[in-house]
Amino acid sequence: MTTGKFWSVMTGLKPVLAMVVVQMSVGGINIMYKVAKNDGMSMKVLIAYRYIFAAAFTVPLALIFDRKTRPKMTWMIFLQGSLSGLFGGSLGQNLYAESLTLTSATFAAAMTNIIPAMTFVLAIILRMERLAFGTAAGKAKVLGTLLSISGAMILTFYKGVDLKLWPTNINLLHHGAAASQQSSNDQILGSILAVIACMCFAVWLIIQAKMSMVYPSCSGTALMCICAAIQSAVYGMCAEKDWSAWKLGWNIRLLTVVYIGAWASGLMITLISWAARLRGPLFVSSFYPVMLLTVAILGSLLLDEKLYLGSMIAAVLIIVGLYVFLWGNGKEMKQKQNAQVEVDGSKSSGEPEFRGIVIETSSTSEGKLPASNTIYPI
Repeated sequence: MTTGKFWSVMTGLKPVLAMVVVQMSVGGINIMYKVAKNDGMSMKVLIAYRYIFAAAFTVPLALIFDRKTRPKMTWMIFLQGSLSGLFGGSLGQNLYAESLTLTSATFAAAMTNIIPAMTFVLAIILRMERLAFGTAAGKAKVLGTLLSISGAMILTFYKGVDLKLWPTNINLLHHGAAASQQSSNDQILGSILAVIACMCFAVWLIIQAKMSMVYPSCSGTALMCICAAIQSAVYGMCAEKDWSAWKLGWNIRLLTVVYIGAWASGLMITLISWAARLRGPLFVSSFYPVMLLTVAILGSLLLDEKLYLGSMIAAVLIIVGLYVFLWGNGKEMKQKQNAQVEVDGSKSSGEPEFRGIVIETSSTSEGKLPASNTIYPI
C-alpha cells in the first residue's frame, strides 16, 4: 500500500519535474548565448543555426505524431506559420539575443516574465480580451500587469548596491571588467531591445493561438521552425557575408547550436506540450521564475555577473506580478467554463426562459492558447 502511494505521488510529480528541467534548460540558453558571443560567434548566425537544428528535430516529430490529424496546408496556415516564425523566431530571437549581449543574462531572463502581461495588453488593444475591471479576476490581471511593468522599469533604471552573495573566481567570459562596462553603457539600448523582443513574443502568442485552432501542435511548431530557419538564414547571410563566420568546429559554437536547437528548442518543446496537455497552460506559465533563478545563479557563478539590489527588487515585483496575473487569468477561465456549463445544461433541459442567452467566449476560444500548445517563445 505504501509502495503504491509512493509511485502514485511520483507519477503526479512527473509534470512538475519535467517543467523544472525545461526551465533550467531554457535558462542555460542565456548562458550559452553569452559564452558563444564571447567566443566571437555572430548572434545572427547563431539564431539561424538554432532554428535549422530545431527544424531538423521537430519535423520528424510532426511527421510521426501528426500524420493522421494534420489537415491540408492552406495559404492562411502558411501565413500564420510564417508570421509565427518571424515574431516568435527570427525577429524576436535576434532582438532578444542582441539585448542579452548589451545587458546581462539575468536581465534578459527577468524581462521575459513580462510577456504574459504584454500579451494581455495587446489582446485588449486587439479586442480579443475585455477589461473586466469590476471583477476580482479582472483586477488581479490589471494589478499583475502593472507590477510586472513596474519591475521592468526598476530593472532598467535602478541598480542599487552590489549584493555579494557568494565568492567565485570563475568567469567564462575572460573579460569581466570590459563586459561590465559595456553592459553599463548600453543598458538603455539593451532594455529597449528586450521590451521590443517581448512585444514580438506577445504577438507570436496571439498568432499561435489562432493557428492552433486549425493546425496540430507538433506540425505548427515544425512549420514555425522551418519558416524561422529560412528567415534567419537569409537575414544572417545578408548581415554576415564572411563565410568564415558560419563555420562550426568541434568547439563551443557547435555545442551551443546543438544545445539550443536540438535540446532547448526541440526536446524541451515536446516536454512542454506534454505537461501543458496534462495540467494546462497556466501550470506551464507558473514555472517561468525557475528560469530566472537558474540564470541568476549561473550568471553569477560562471559569468561573474553582478547581482544588484535593484535587480532583486525588480525580479520580486515581476514574479509577484506574474503569479497575480496567472491567478486572475485562471479564476476568469474557471468562471467562464462554469458559465458555459450552466448554459449548456439549460439548453439540454429545454427550459424556455433560458433561450436566446449568448455567452461571449472570444477571449477563451480566440485569444487564449489551448492546453496542448506551448506558451512561451522557443
